[in-house]
Amino acid sequence: MNVSFEFFPPGDATVEATLWRSVERLAPLAPRFVSVTYGADGSTRTRTHQLVTRIQRETPLVGAPHLTCVGASRGEILDIARKYWDQGIRHIVALRGDPPKGTAGYDPHPDGFAYAADLVAGLKSVADFEISVAAYPEVHPEAPSAQFDLDNLKRKLDAGASRAITQFFYDIEAFLRFRDRCANAGIQTPIVPGILPITRFPQVLRMAGRCGTRIPQWLEERFHGLEEDPETRRLIAASVAIEQVHTLERYGVRDFHFYTLNRAELTYAICHALGVRPMKQPAEAPVAVGTWT
Repeated sequence: MNVSFEFFPPGDATVEATLWRSVERLAPLAPRFVSVTYGADGSTRTRTHQLVTRIQRETPLVGAPHLTCVGASRGEILDIARKYWDQGIRHIVALRGDPPKGTAGYDPHPDGFAYAADLVAGLKSVADFEISVAAYPEVHPEAPSAQFDLDNLKRKLDAGASRAITQFFYDIEAFLRFRDRCANAGIQTPIVPGILPITRFPQVLRMAGRCGTRIPQWLEERFHGLEEDPETRRLIAASVAIEQVHTLERYGVRDFHFYTLNRAELTYAICHALGVRPMKQPAEAPVAVGTWT
C-alpha cells in the first residue's frame, strides 16, 4: 500500500505550527511523497518553495511542489524547475492552475505554457522529473465533455507524467467508471484516488461546488445536525473515509493520496485502518522529528 499527503503553505504562525505538527505525525508512515500546493493564481509561489525545500532539507520525506501555468512565462517556470532540480527535488505536481480571483475565466499567459500537457513536456525538457498530474472522475467543471476531459488527461500522461491524482470524490462508482474509461482509452499510468477527510462539512460543500464533485444525499444526511458537535463529526468523518478507502481497496486500489488540509488526525486514522503503520527507525539512527518545529 502506498500513500502520499498534500499540504498547503501556512499563512500565519498558528497555521504553520499546526502544519509542522502534522508533518511530524505523518512522516513515520513513510509516504511515497508529500505535495505542497500553489495558490490559485501562483500567489503562494515563494511560500510553496520555502515549505517544500524545508521538508526536503529537514525531514526524511520526499517533497513535491505544485507548479502551474498561471501568471508566469515559460522561462520563469523552467527557471523554477531548474532550481528545484539543483536543490534535489525530483518530483513535481504539474497543473494548469486556476484563474486569478475576479477574472472571467482561464486565459493562458501570452508567453507561458497554455495547459498542463505543455507544462509536463516543458518540465521533461529540463530534467527527468517524476511528474504527477490531475484527473477528474466527475469531469473538470470547465471541460465541454467527459471525452474532452479524458483526452486532455491522456495528453498529459503521454507528455511524460508518471501518475494522475484525482480530484476528491465521494461517489465511488464514479471513480470506478472513470478508471474503466481510462483503461479503455489505453491509459496504463496509475490513477490514484484523492481522498479528502471531512473536517468541516460546509467547507467541503463549498470546495465541491467549485470543482464539480457531487455530494451524495447519504453523505449530507450523515453530517446533518452536527454543526455544533465536533466530537461526533470527527467520528462520522473517520467512518466515512475508512469505508471509502476499504471499498476502493476491495476494487484493487493500492495507492491513495490524502488532502490533509494541514491536519493529521483523520489521515493518520485512515492510514492505520488501511494497514499503513509507522516505520520503525533503526536504534542507531533515529529520525529527530522533534527538531522540525
